[in-house]
Amino acid sequence: MEYTEKIVYQSNYWYNDGLGKAQIRDLSGAITSLRRSLQYNRENVDSRNLLGLVYYGRGEVAEALVEWIISKNLQSGDNIANYYISQLQNSQGELDAINQAVKKFNQSLVYCNQEGEDLAIIQLRKVIASHPTFLKAYQLLALLYLHTEQYAKARQALRVARKLDTTNEMTLRYTHEIAQIRERKSTEAKGTAAQSVTYKMGNETIIQPASAAMKGMTARITIVNLLLGILLGAAVVWFLIVPAVDEAKVKKMNDQIIEFSDQIAAQEAQISAQTKALDEFRATSDETEAAAATAASAKESYESLMTVSDQYNDGSYSSASMAEILLGVNRDALGEGGQTIYDRLAEAIFPIVCERQYAAGVSAINDGDYETAITALSQVIQMDESYEDGSALLQLGIAYARKEDTENANTQFQKVIQLFPGTDNAQTAQNALEGNLETQSDGDSDDDYDDSDYSDDSYDYSDYDDSDEEY
Repeated sequence: MEYTEKIVYQSNYWYNDGLGKAQIRDLSGAITSLRRSLQYNRENVDSRNLLGLVYYGRGEVAEALVEWIISKNLQSGDNIANYYISQLQNSQGELDAINQAVKKFNQSLVYCNQEGEDLAIIQLRKVIASHPTFLKAYQLLALLYLHTEQYAKARQALRVARKLDTTNEMTLRYTHEIAQIRERKSTEAKGTAAQSVTYKMGNETIIQPASAAMKGMTARITIVNLLLGILLGAAVVWFLIVPAVDEAKVKKMNDQIIEFSDQIAAQEAQISAQTKALDEFRATSDETEAAAATAASAKESYESLMTVSDQYNDGSYSSASMAEILLGVNRDALGEGGQTIYDRLAEAIFPIVCERQYAAGVSAINDGDYETAITALSQVIQMDESYEDGSALLQLGIAYARKEDTENANTQFQKVIQLFPGTDNAQTAQNALEGNLETQSDGDSDDDYDDSDYSDDSYDYSDYDDSDEEY
């Protein structure tokens, strides 16, 4: 009991920490704290609801909806998540606008991969116009402005991004990059001013490059040296003045080469940093699309699961219709609670439908209706591949064989042999692979199956009491 109390205490502590950060728009920090809260207690409904609000505040509506649906599944009554979900469902226009904004954002990523920065910028402007809280759109727009050297617009986009999430790591990194660019430009401007000479001529101020002033001074010195050379002789001119002038030119040229090299290195470093950041965004585009697809799959799976649960509790729906919906649920996309609900429903519904469909499939084989047999038996295998120690797999192989689809028939027979070795079904499948299909039974149990024995009306749903468990 003491250990459980500590876990609950830790979960509530991190919830309070996330709440405090969310109140000051530190959404990235709030997400970290709330995820840690859920690590201690996955059923902390308050943490899930707040995490959904934080995602919604950053413009990530799909992620917010997933958290609220899970929260509703954990606590269906007296849960503010119901209000959030209903508000989204009632705001169909807003949902459509957000959906279009996400599609345009993904299209912008495609343009970035194709080096179409201008088209990506146009799309992102439309995204933030229709979805003003979409943080990732502002960040990508700022990066593209940096890449195209539109620094003022990049600062403006990052300013809005910081208002949405004050401590987002990516936003702070881009802001720091702009500050470094401004500092480099300021240093270059000071260096340019130092390389000029200012003097007045009458009422006018003349700004002359220092290099030109040096050239004028060099000319004067040359004249003086020539005059002195006349006095000292041609030998002094050739052995003293000319080497000194050559050395000065070489030194000046070397200084210019060093200066140009430094400028080139700085520009290459800047380009490399921007290119690396853009490559990172391009590399994460696939992950973004995969995350969106996973969120959509989880949403659809939870909705289908809740539909089957309501139908099962109602007791007026057929097992076949409930099984069809349940087969469309992606169990891996569900959380631990959702998977438990799925397993319970499958255990209650699938055996009934398997028994009926198996009987219908065997009967269809005997009637020569192999398409119907394949459809019915395939559904049985989808629900329970090991049904009757491989009988469903064996009968499906027989149906394919009678239809002269040898490839699929052999595949089913080999599965029976591999999954159920040493059984009568495995021996029958082996005989079929060896060409002795006509010696097999056409389904000795056909006469034993009566569809009326497995009608949904004969199943008493009252045997399943869900009063102890809540879906």
